[in-house]
Amino acid sequence: MSVVTSKTFLPAFIKSLGLLFLYIVIGLFIDSVYVVNNYKDLQWLANVIMVIIFSITLFKVNPRIRETMIYAVIIGFGGEYLFSVFMGMYTYRLENVPFYIAMGHALVYIGVLYFTKTKYAKSNRKKLEKILAIGIIIYATAFLIFRNDIFGFAMSMAVLLILRNKPRERLFYFTMYFSICFLEIVGTTYGCWYWPETAWNVIPFLKSANPPSGISLFYFLLDLGCLYVYTRRHKIAWKRMKRIRSLSA
Repeated sequence: MSVVTSKTFLPAFIKSLGLLFLYIVIGLFIDSVYVVNNYKDLQWLANVIMVIIFSITLFKVNPRIRETMIYAVIIGFGGEYLFSVFMGMYTYRLENVPFYIAMGHALVYIGVLYFTKTKYAKSNRKKLEKILAIGIIIYATAFLIFRNDIFGFAMSMAVLLILRNKPRERLFYFTMYFSICFLEIVGTTYGCWYWPETAWNVIPFLKSANPPSGISLFYFLLDLGCLYVYTRRHKIAWKRMKRIRSLSA
């Protein structure tokens, strides 16, 4: 049974997000402070493994997703250098931008997309949206109360506000929110990167946790950037799809 045809939660989760989370746990562990302190710096190995996984995934997906993944890597590299190196929004362990990071963004996109395209997700869309929305509120509020995460809470509320009138995109971005939460918690726990105590380390009233809860808001920019480039390159096909959507609405 393929990922898309999965009708129950466990198969749908395991074959998409579950596989993604496994990659995250193993891949980031290789670049962790623990490995560096007890063995040696193996960031090069994390990069090699990511290239292999990314290449296999790129080969297996359809042409449209393949093209989007390539855009995600290019935009991801630019975004990482802008936000991390130039703006100091967060800092990687070696104060660089690891090669595996941008390709990892593309894999997160694929994992979330595949889960939301499963029969299970489509059949339980409204229920999942409600559960995830409540989860976002609880998660962000807990970080605000126990970790003084004003920055993350503000971004989380912005996510809910932006998606309030976006029913077509809501499930994808709600799922993305928690996928990024998992990624960020694993990455910061391993010491692969860290966030300063305030937003950009320059806005004192925006206290931040390490990691902030709502950082997925910035990942949305990556997806929007990929969508923009794709629609510019395929204007006719995109207009046709918009007409079909308007007729079926």
